[in-house]
Amino acid sequence: VFISNLIPLYVLVMIAIRRYHRRLYVAYTTFWAIGGLLAMQVRFIGANHVTSHELLAFNTVWLGLQAWELLMWLKARTTTAQFSRAISTALLTAVGSVVGGVVVLTLAGKMTPWTGRFWTLLDPTYAKKYIPIIASVSEHQPTTWATYVFDVHLLVFGAPAGLYFCFKTLSDSQLFLITFALTAIYFSGIMIRLMLVAAPAFVLLGSLAVSTTLYTYAAHLRETAPEEAEPAAGSAAAAAAAAPPALKRSKSKSASKSFTQLPYKREMAFTVCAMLCFGLISYTRHCNWVTSEAYSSPSIVLISGWGPHRVVLDDFREAYYWLRHNTAPDARIMSWWDYGYQITSMANRTVIVDNNTWNNTHIATVGRAMSSNESAAYEIMRKLDVDYVLVIFGGASGYSSDDINKFLWMVRIGGGVYKDYMQ
Repeated sequence: VFISNLIPLYVLVMIAIRRYHRRLYVAYTTFWAIGGLLAMQVRFIGANHVTSHELLAFNTVWLGLQAWELLMWLKARTTTAQFSRAISTALLTAVGSVVGGVVVLTLAGKMTPWTGRFWTLLDPTYAKKYIPIIASVSEHQPTTWATYVFDVHLLVFGAPAGLYFCFKTLSDSQLFLITFALTAIYFSGIMIRLMLVAAPAFVLLGSLAVSTTLYTYAAHLRETAPEEAEPAAGSAAAAAAAAPPALKRSKSKSASKSFTQLPYKREMAFTVCAMLCFGLISYTRHCNWVTSEAYSSPSIVLISGWGPHRVVLDDFREAYYWLRHNTAPDARIMSWWDYGYQITSMANRTVIVDNNTWNNTHIATVGRAMSSNESAAYEIMRKLDVDYVLVIFGGASGYSSDDINKFLWMVRIGGGVYKDYMQ
């Protein structure tokens, strides 16, 4: 969805700054046709690539480009008066047809509406107000500065410099990088899961900043010392004296635009290059450590501490093992939805709710049971035909993401459906 909306946004930016050309039309039309056909081969996507509101911009921009090229074709073959009448009629007809078609298809149920996650990206408070099940997911929480520094390290400071260099020499490719980076970084600040989308933008901007800086300062390192440059300067002055007047004027103009010679310029260049090399080495070591330690452990095995003080918490796997070997094969387990897939796959038991959060009412029922008193919760569990209840408590081990920590979300999600019972 992000890529299918990013490229139409780039096309609109190119049109807004008057950089539209025929190559852009050919590229986007090809991408729309081939990319759309390939995406529709995925069973999960299918016809949603055409009928989804979330991809409305992807298809509307394509229609707009076809209409524009058709008008340009008519302009070349008609008079000015005829073209003026044709363009006004065509614009009204096209806009009316698109808006009317979308409204009719939406009312008929042929187009899928925008999801809560999509509205949350435009309004970060939307999910918390209207769909608490989305806001309760940890990967949907806003990204903190500590997460940015931990995930991308040095690139947090390299990205702004890369944006500056992009704006300094603005080209079509750099304009696409700017559009991609600004949208990706903005969305990553709303949902932590979108750091996966922002990471390539940080890498591209950081690499641009590092390469441009190294190229600039490495040139100063290659310059000859003043003592070695004196004979060459004398020969250059003699050649300039014998040059034609026009050439002398051009050389003096270019000399006036050159930077003033700074003292210790080579030493400063060496310092900057050394600092960059040290930063890149530190960045490499940090990436290796994060990959091996933070992002390579299974989610059911928790590790805390370092070195001889490391503690491995294997309670999740042991709990699922106990369920597998000490309950009936047809037992039904009620737990909060976070653990649904793990219980199904590792304990091989049926769960009431799992990580497929489309059924908000079912999850709200479990939330109501979890947050009610014993007598009310017992009645709800009997209606759901529950045999066992799994509750995660992390007080003894210091695990902060237990069910007590999630209790407020159980109340919010349950109260969103059962407003008469939960306030």
